[in-house]
Amino acid sequence: MTLYFLIKYLHVLGAIVILGTGAGIAFFMLMAHRTHDAEFIARTASVVVVADAIFTFSAVIMQPVSGGLLMMLSATSITERWLLAAIALYVVAGLFWIPVVIMQIEMRDLARKACDQHTALPQRYFVLFRRWFAFGFPGFGATMLILWLMIAKPF
Repeated sequence: MTLYFLIKYLHVLGAIVILGTGAGIAFFMLMAHRTHDAEFIARTASVVVVADAIFTFSAVIMQPVSGGLLMMLSATSITERWLLAAIALYVVAGLFWIPVVIMQIEMRDLARKACDQHTALPQRYFVLFRRWFAFGFPGFGATMLILWLMIAKPF
């Protein structure tokens, strides 16, 4: 196995981790939210925050590093249009992902507080959930488009 293919494997693995973790987090948060059970939401959101910190964050760091190495090893120019589009979409995904993580932390804290105080989830939780849900579409959509650009290199 050459160095290029090893790095390419790690790059593809990073993309899988980002997409898989993103889909998994969205699913588990949605399922927990549907219960309206503050304790269940708090536990689920706690795990989601940890998963984002461990898996998504490490993959988000690995992608530009492995991508840069692949560019270097293959003599791919930064000016290729598909690559410029992928980089722009990576920034867009990040601009949606960062607030999503912050919202997840706040939703977790609100659910914990409701649990501790034996109260219903506050209205702020539901506002955050709707915003979190809405931010997921462009963030996840951007990552799906990046994957397509990297495979198809259409222009």
